[in-house]
Amino acid sequence: MLTLEQVRAQAARAKQLGASRFCMGTAWREIKDGAQFEQVLDMVRSVRQLGMEACVTLGMLTDQQAKKLADAGLTAYNHNLDTSREFYPKIISTRTYDERLQTLRAVQNAGIAVCCGGIIGMGESEEDRLRLLVELANLDKMPESVPINCLVPIEGTPLADAAPVDSIELVRLIATARIAFPKARVRLSAGRDRMSRELQILCFLAGANSIFFGDKLLTAPNPTAEGDAELFRAMGLPAVVRSQERW
Repeated sequence: MLTLEQVRAQAARAKQLGASRFCMGTAWREIKDGAQFEQVLDMVRSVRQLGMEACVTLGMLTDQQAKKLADAGLTAYNHNLDTSREFYPKIISTRTYDERLQTLRAVQNAGIAVCCGGIIGMGESEEDRLRLLVELANLDKMPESVPINCLVPIEGTPLADAAPVDSIELVRLIATARIAFPKARVRLSAGRDRMSRELQILCFLAGANSIFFGDKLLTAPNPTAEGDAELFRAMGLPAVVRSQERW
């Protein structure tokens, strides 16, 4: 856990660079009540005091924990479904699909916006990707944002040798997500550091209207602030990077 002072300093820097929302994440399977959770609540309050939106991803949580996060001022909760219900057991065994959906219900019942999407490039079919979008569309309330992540292969993991996602399939999925969720922020997320500038621009033209800005996405590398600013200038957009913000 970073200290409250470290988090506030990082949030202040992000705001200075033009970010409007600050995201914080842990590697927990689920939130456990106690000192660390109270520390997270303090971090949420600290970010909100800076005038920024606050988002966290903390794994599974209960209705009561979701309410505490809402009371602290949390704007959004990131909790991806990752893939279709059918393909999910081939990838994840630490929690069930229904447990993920229960967390999303707890978040929505607390009045917190849901940031929920998936990862492509894990060996799933295009039909699995479409089934993921159907699951998201069937939530009580459609997600406020839909991150589209491309798998970043990590050495030593079962998917270390996974083939890159086909560029056209990625663009097609983003276009479909834009149609399915017309008011959502469709976020071009993990894997951007491995995409060409031309592919990223195609994704934006297809309907992506948000990015995650920062040195890392949990464990995956991300493009630099200078690289993103350069990309936006090439597209004729303002050079200020807006983290998790619609342009």
